[in-house]
Amino acid sequence: MEKLQHGKYYHIYNRGNNREDLFRTEGNYLHFMRLYEKYIFPIAETFAWVLMKNHFHFLVRVREEEQIDFLPPIDASRSKDTGRSDDGETFHRPQDKEASNPLRKPEPSRQFAHLFNAYSKYYNRLNNRTGSLFEKNFHRIEVTSDRYFRQLVVYIHTNPVRHGFVSDFRDYPWSSYGTILSVKPTKLSRDRIIGWFDDTTNFVAVHNQTIDVEMITELKLE
Repeated sequence: MEKLQHGKYYHIYNRGNNREDLFRTEGNYLHFMRLYEKYIFPIAETFAWVLMKNHFHFLVRVREEEQIDFLPPIDASRSKDTGRSDDGETFHRPQDKEASNPLRKPEPSRQFAHLFNAYSKYYNRLNNRTGSLFEKNFHRIEVTSDRYFRQLVVYIHTNPVRHGFVSDFRDYPWSSYGTILSVKPTKLSRDRIIGWFDDTTNFVAVHNQTIDVEMITELKLE
């Protein structure tokens, strides 16, 4: 599958392997978003997201390479016996030739893999399970038009209604809708996404309209 390209907008989504639940408790949702902040915010702007029980959706723009900072090698919970970090990434021991370079520029597609690996290890350990948690490859669709972008934002935020979790999407806690309308500090690209809708009033109004689901034909998670 093609790697994520710098400067492009993507709809990122995936679901649990065999439609298994990904999130069982409030703590699961919170931990996933903490890991998302750790691995994804350094390499992508995030415009909209929703976490459902067995799948998720994100709308992101991968930063230009020059906008991505060098990061130290992943070293959390390294094991000298396994040679792997806590997210499953193989790392170089001090004697390895690449260990002389203490900094790295994170590769966007790999960062998403780190996120899913780290969450899988946490979830498996917590629930005494083994094996793959997510479907093998996360889905990515390039977003190439303003209209698609706006329709996708609304699709993401109203997804909980479509799946019957709430009757009003504004009541669902695990999406970016409330954060976008809030004034609290956030790493979400709030001002930019409001700009795509002209202003906050229109952002709210568009969410109350019927969206064109037909234009989002690639979505197969329903």
